[in-house]
Amino acid sequence: MRRARLAHAVLRVTRGKGSEPATARLQRVARRAPEVMVKITGRTRDGDHLQRHLDYITRKGKLVLEGPDGECLSGRAEVRALAEDWRAELDFLASRKDAPVSLSIVLSMPAGVEPGRVHDASRAFADALFGDRHPYVFALHTDDRHPHVHLTVRALGRDGERLNPRKADLQLWRETFAAALRDRGVEAEATPRRARGVVRKSERTPVRKLRERFERGEGAMPETLRGALKDAARPAAEAEPWEVHLRQKQAQIRKALVVEALRLQASKLEADRSLGRDLETFVRTLPPVATRREILARALGEDHGRSARGKDRTR
Repeated sequence: MRRARLAHAVLRVTRGKGSEPATARLQRVARRAPEVMVKITGRTRDGDHLQRHLDYITRKGKLVLEGPDGECLSGRAEVRALAEDWRAELDFLASRKDAPVSLSIVLSMPAGVEPGRVHDASRAFADALFGDRHPYVFALHTDDRHPHVHLTVRALGRDGERLNPRKADLQLWRETFAAALRDRGVEAEATPRRARGVVRKSERTPVRKLRERFERGEGAMPETLRGALKDAARPAAEAEPWEVHLRQKQAQIRKALVVEALRLQASKLEADRSLGRDLETFVRTLPPVATRREILARALGEDHGRSARGKDRTR
């Protein structure tokens, strides 16, 4: 059965080597398969910064660093030697002084996934994307509910090209990691946020920590939260142009998925019809479109209502 072009655009189906049928991805989307996380968490700016970062991801040498072809580094002395080697190579290659030495990437899955599979999928991910072009090392962390890998990739490649990923690259990275997990028996998907009805970006870790400190009464209100509350106090009629565009885009996306669901339900194949019903249910149960400003505005309104009721009871 012919697939709707809009559904391809919404799901951003990759047309690379070994691409799978669109049906397989629609099935995972409809049943809400766990989503992978591939996130650039920072960049190191010099050899000392790289050394501190490697100390952090190895817990000061207690965890093993793994590189290409299964190479393993253990202990702070070997980690320090690696940082010095990368710094020396960059000096030899006459890298720009203000250019980053490395990119820091975190690969993660929701709780419950076997750490060994996350580790093996991360190794396959690094080999597929960086291989012999960019030196890299990684360490597996299992000290919280979400097993995750810290991957450090040298920014300057052996061919002189600098690693500078764009938005499309990050989506490809997510898809590559998800495919590596599926190859190891872990259900995983890398659907763009917009196709899942998610309209708010995840909170950056430093911002989240500042907000949590404030909520515990241990620090000042972060400027980002102060600004968000100020925006939330605006009347609803003052929606920003980007908010209007976001709502229009979400309406288009949900319509495209419903169109695809109806196409599938008209198929002669029961498997297609079943998928169509599941996909329609998925769209119907997506959360309402709400920006962070609207959520905060709603919370402020509820607080105001509670305060007003409290005053009425004391009169």
